[in-house]
Amino acid sequence: MSEPFGAYRVLSVVEPEAVKDLVVIVDDDESVRVAVHGVLRSVGLKAQAFSSAEEYLASGTPDRTGCLVTDVQMPGMTGLELQARLAEDDYRIPIIFITAYGNARMRAQAMRAGAVEFLGKPFNDDVLLESIRAALET
Repeated sequence: MSEPFGAYRVLSVVEPEAVKDLVVIVDDDESVRVAVHGVLRSVGLKAQAFSSAEEYLASGTPDRTGCLVTDVQMPGMTGLELQARLAEDDYRIPIIFITAYGNARMRAQAMRAGAVEFLGKPFNDDVLLESIRAALET
């Protein structure tokens, strides 16, 4: 049986999964944000920086984040709390923690929850870049 003249067939469109190649830096220390952002841009990576976990969550950027580099201790929501919130919201973002105040307990908690790396400040740029590249490939 043919469709009457003027009838329309509705086709569903499947959107391709968004490319998640953005590296996000969340750190309350402006000098760290600027330095890490500069290193990432210098090697051709797309990067965006935020001064707090709350600012990052409100930005709508988690949908495009391929890797998150975050401080552990920040005013307001900590990096570990951000990790838990992203997991609760079903975001599977590889996370690299950077901290000047880390301890074995924090490191263990972050790694158990799926962090890909836990680096002490100051950290080697090459080690950070290697960790980010590995995270983006997952």
